[in-house]
Amino acid sequence: MILNSSAHKSHYDILGVKEDASYEDIRTVYRSAILTFHPDKLHDNSSSSKPSHHSKHEVTKNAFLDIQKAWEILSDQRSRAAYDIELRATRQDAATAEDVGFDDLKIEASGGDDDGVFALSYPCRCGDFYVIDSLDLTNMGYPLVKGRREMFIETSKDLPVSVVLPCGSCSLKVRLLINQDTTRLASSSG
Repeated sequence: MILNSSAHKSHYDILGVKEDASYEDIRTVYRSAILTFHPDKLHDNSSSSKPSHHSKHEVTKNAFLDIQKAWEILSDQRSRAAYDIELRATRQDAATAEDVGFDDLKIEASGGDDDGVFALSYPCRCGDFYVIDSLDLTNMGYPLVKGRREMFIETSKDLPVSVVLPCGSCSLKVRLLINQDTTRLASSSG
């Protein structure tokens, strides 16, 4: 799992940047923070016998490590994209009604058959549907590939293992579980 457990702060919170910050903004803040919290820059006040000095040193050391980890994830475009997806999913996980798999979804052509876009849906208890289309899946890193009689989801071990889908009408959400064992979908004619 990518998410940092440091007091439930995101890597963006640790660096003090917005989630839509540019690479250059993140880099600038990182360089400033790393200089401030670098262990070699710490002044050793060993003449002070206060027990709080040790805890302050530990906090500073932990901050340095947290900053390093945040930079490691956010400086790489691919790991940042995966982190952003997981961060959004983590924020929404608590409100999910149930977990569903790809084999639970109904597949239908979304619009014209020529565009190759498919809608995947699951019924909500309110009567509406949880819907995601093949373009959204592709943008998240899970391309939908159509075979002769079946469809496949290409998965990657580097990406999160679930996506939270909202209902079209009510506030309920389901978590769509994605794993490498359930990548084949039965084709549906709508």
